[in-house]
Order: sequence, then C-alpha cells, then structure tokens
Amino acid sequence: MNAPDTSPRTPRPIQALPDQLISQIAAGEVVERPSAVVKELLENALDAGSTQITVRLEEGGVKRIAITDNGRGIPPEQMPLALARHATSKIASLDDLENVGTLGFRGEALASIASVAAVTLTSRTADAAHAWEIVGSHNGAVAPSSGAQGTTVDVQDLYFNTPARRKFLKSEQTEFGHCAEVVRRIALARPDVSFSLSHNGRTIDHWNVSEMAKRSAHILGDGFAEARLPIDESAGPLRLHGYAGLPTASKARADGQFFYVNGRFVRDKVLVHAVKAAYQDVLHGDRFPSYVLALDLDPALVDVNVHPSKIEVRFRDSRAVHQFVFHAVQRALAQTSATSHGSVPSPLPAAESLGSSTWRGEQTSFGPLLAPDYSPTFSPSPFGSRDGGAGGTGAGAGAGFGAPRFGGNDGGIAQSTEKYGALFGGSGPVTGYRAESDMALPQASPFTVSSAAMAQEEFPLGFALAQLHGIYILAQNNKGMVLVDMHAAHERILYEQLKTALDSRVAGEEMQVQPLLIPVTFYADTVEVATASEHQETLQALGFDIATLSPTTLAVRSVPVLLKNADAQTLARDVLRDVREFGGSRVLIERQNELLGTLACHTAVRANRILSTQEMNALLRQMEITERADQCNHGRPTWVQVEIGALDKLFLRGQ
Repeated sequence: MNAPDTSPRTPRPIQALPDQLISQIAAGEVVERPSAVVKELLENALDAGSTQITVRLEEGGVKRIAITDNGRGIPPEQMPLALARHATSKIASLDDLENVGTLGFRGEALASIASVAAVTLTSRTADAAHAWEIVGSHNGAVAPSSGAQGTTVDVQDLYFNTPARRKFLKSEQTEFGHCAEVVRRIALARPDVSFSLSHNGRTIDHWNVSEMAKRSAHILGDGFAEARLPIDESAGPLRLHGYAGLPTASKARADGQFFYVNGRFVRDKVLVHAVKAAYQDVLHGDRFPSYVLALDLDPALVDVNVHPSKIEVRFRDSRAVHQFVFHAVQRALAQTSATSHGSVPSPLPAAESLGSSTWRGEQTSFGPLLAPDYSPTFSPSPFGSRDGGAGGTGAGAGAGFGAPRFGGNDGGIAQSTEKYGALFGGSGPVTGYRAESDMALPQASPFTVSSAAMAQEEFPLGFALAQLHGIYILAQNNKGMVLVDMHAAHERILYEQLKTALDSRVAGEEMQVQPLLIPVTFYADTVEVATASEHQETLQALGFDIATLSPTTLAVRSVPVLLKNADAQTLARDVLRDVREFGGSRVLIERQNELLGTLACHTAVRANRILSTQEMNALLRQMEITERADQCNHGRPTWVQVEIGALDKLFLRGQ
C-alpha cells in the first residue's frame, strides 16, 4: 500500500472556480446516484402542475432517464435559464425561502445533472404552436421540436465525464430498485397524479389517478390494505392524515414506512420517534410497523432547506409536532376493530349470580382476575343456572356458572349451538329456551336479548360457545364465528388496567394494593436484597411492599390488586430485576411499559386453564371496552373473525 504524498506543493492563489467545476461539485451532493436524478426531475414535474408523469429508465437509469409530464411547460426564452445554476421560478426573496410551498426551490438540480450527463430538455407551453428543445447546458441553442404540452427531460450516460463516480454505482438491478423506490414514494404522496414506470422498454408499474386508500393499497399491497387504520386529525395549524398499519401486520424491516411533510417524503428523527413511541404499547421487539402518514402545516413552521437532497427537515416547535403526531397515532391504535364502528357495549342484566368453580383443585373463576370491582352484571351468560333458578343453588351450582352443560366434565363446553342460534337468529326477543328434545337437560332461566341490540352490534365479540384445547375461546357474533386467544387477550386487559392504575397514582390517587394475609417469603441473593432496600420508594409506587427479613430472605407483604392472583415471588423477582438493571427512575419513566407488560404476562390466565361460560363472556365484554384489545403487548392478534361467508365457502354451500 502506497504511503500518502506529504511533499509540499506549490501554493496556488485564491481564485474563483469555473462554473462547470462548481456544478460538478454540487452534483456530488445532489446527484448521488440515478435515483437522485429521478427524484429531482419528478419534483420539478409536480411543481409544474402535472397530472400525468411517465418515467422511462434504461440500465438502471445509468444509460438513460427520461421523464415526461403534462405540466405547464417552459417558454423557449426561459429554457437556457432552466439549465443554469441557481436559476428558479420558485423563490425570489428570503421571505419566499422561509415559506417554501414547492418541492424544488434551490435551482441547482438541472445544472448539476447537466454537468455529469448528456441532457436534452424539450418543453411546450399551452399557448405555443410547437415544442422547443435545448441540448447540453445553458449555453446551448434553443431549437424548434415536436411534442405535446408539458416537459421531457432526457438524461443519458450519467457520469460519462466523471468515470470515477461511475465505479461506485451498484449493479443495474440495484440502481433500478432505488429509482423504483423513489417513484413509489412520490406516487404515494400524490394519488391525484397518474404515474407510469418502465425499465429497458418494459412497463413495470402504472398507477391511475385515484384516492389515497386505493393508491396505498396498490403500492404497499393487499396485506397493508387489509390491516390498516385511517388517521385524520387536526390541531391548530397541524393536520395528520393517512394510514397506520396494525401491529399484527408488522414487518422485520422498516421498508413500509412513509412519512410526508407538506407532500415531501422525509426521514425525520422527531417524526420517526413519535410514531415509534405510539406503537410501543402494541409492538415490542424487533418488528417494524408500516404506515403512510402525511403532516400538513404552515410552511413557515418548518425549514426544508437543511439538506441538499431535502430529505431532512427542521420544525420550529419540534416538541409540539412530536406530541401531536404521537397522540394522533396512539389514539388510532387505541381503537379496537370490535368497537371502532359502534358504541361501547352496554351492560346486560345477569341471569344468575356468579360463583366460583374448581377444576382438579385449581381455582378457575375468571372474574377476580379481570378487575377488583368485577361483578356478574357486567358479563352475563345468556342462559340461566343449572337448576333453572336465578340463584344457581341447585345441584351442580358449585361446579359451574349456570349455562346448561353436557356430561360431567363440562368445564370447557357451553350451551348447545341450537340455543345460541335461537339467540342470534330470532326475529323478536329471545326468552328462555325449551324444546321437547332437550327435556332431559336442565333448563335455562328466562333471559331476554333484543334482536335490535344484536343488529346494532352492541356486543361485537358475541357470546362464548366453548373453549378449544384450553387455549382458545370459540364465540358466535352477528357476523359469524370469533376465535379468541384467552391468554393474549387477558394479558392486554391487565396491561391496560395496570397502566391506568399507575397513571392514577402519578396523578395523586392511591394505587389499590392487596395486603397478603401471609407474606410470601423467598430466598434472595445479596443483589436482590440490596435492590429491595435501596428502591423502596419505586417498589411502593408500583404497588409492591417487599421487606428484608434477613441478609438472604425477602418477604412480599402486598401486591397491586390487579395482580393478587399471580405468583407473588415471581412478580417480585421480575420487578427487582428491572429496577436493578435500569434504575428506579428509568423503570417508572422509560421502562414502565416493558415492566408492566412482563407483570401482565405472568398474571394472565394460562393455557389449559378451564373457564366457565360466565368467565369466557366476562373476558369478551372486557375486551370490548379495553383500548388496543386487538393485539397483545407483543403485537400478536388476540382475536380473529371468521365470517359466515368464509364458512360457507369451506363447505361449498351455495355452489
């Protein structure tokens, strides 16, 4: 390897650089690769008011980039200026620069491109008899040509006069991929403009004029179209609109994220962080959400002239923008698909009182796990008690919650499907069901649900039918069948309740704690003991009272009410681990959601736990009023809907 040349050079006088060299230096910043040329030319076409744009590429854009639009065109006397350095019609004063409303404004793109490639500019205005053409640079002659209204910029042999730059380009397919990505970004921002993209004479993409919903579905695919939430919120001079992808449609790469500021695609740390923070409750780990979001604001409130490629911006009040974007996206994600198109479910009168049951010696009552103030009036079973009375005091009342069961081992089986069919299919109010064929079964007590309530989807998740493999809840609603992952759903419910409880404490209210009648003691190492002693205030803020009994023993004296049925020792170790690793203040501020998610996961009902119909219905009703209940804390779905039409197709009904 040769050593660098450090020999003294003959000093040169200070002198002005030639225009050609200045343009080539600028090209190093503006024309980084073929995709940068495509971006600059597309922005010029949009600024000219185009509604149709055609992009033709050859050899990844290195051999040729030709972009044709139907915009206003350039008068022939102004065409040389269009290729001159820092010549533009978009700004004329500092005031214009501080209120930029166009995509391009620096007036250096065409000159920089012409300094490193062979450029032909053809344009025609609406009042011109024919088109005009200029070749090369601003020193070229303007000559008559043919062409429709609009402008065509034909760029050939990119970097022909700077071969060193050409060596740094990647393969043809890679460079084309970058060009295609630029076209996609700009096409997403302007669904009111049609775009056509071809490569080596073959049409790759074509997007007609459409709405944002259709354009985003076309470009990002059906997967995004079927798993997105619309956003359109305004606050003062700020407006955020577009679509945020559901956490269940997250990706391993961040290649589905598109953010626009006043129509300009940007990569801004403030905006990216705001969206990421909004997803933190529903998407943990290394997954990335997809979204197409546009922020509109007064141009005076944002500086777009902070980077040569204009891909970065600076907001005058970045904190206000961050909070607005964060809350807008967070509110959209807080809606559940079960209740986003209707009202919160109304309480339904209970048909019987709630008891508790045992299954192989294990408590299976779901009610106490859901909320401290849980009552059976909130989550009824549609049917009466086993003995037909309202109190459920007859034989079998201690082993179940009132829905007629089949057989002895009945913990996971609900009412017969015929009875549920009567509930949903009747034309009038449904009352106590009784049929000759079921005379041998215990009869349900009278119970009424109006057909109007069902038609209005007051209970979007319907009513439980059965439990599958100790993992899933099978329910029936007005649309068809609902499957619920009971652990994931309960985990989300607990997580949101823990957040609310902790937020209430921050607001000055007391968190409800459950003192343990007999403190849970366990062996602890010296680090755990020291952590418990040093961070008593943090632990109490989280609802835990963990006392030191000896140098090797800790005792859990109280836990949050919401976690009273969980293993106290496991919870204590989890809390101590996080407090030790991140510190008390960070756990309460930065790591709060992760810790609460862990606690909720440990407390949520486990697989293979048998639930009664009453408990399953309780879970469904809680899901309907819980924010973000469509996903667990890790972004996985908590429930899926299988509509009647899909079931009919499985069995070839109507074919």
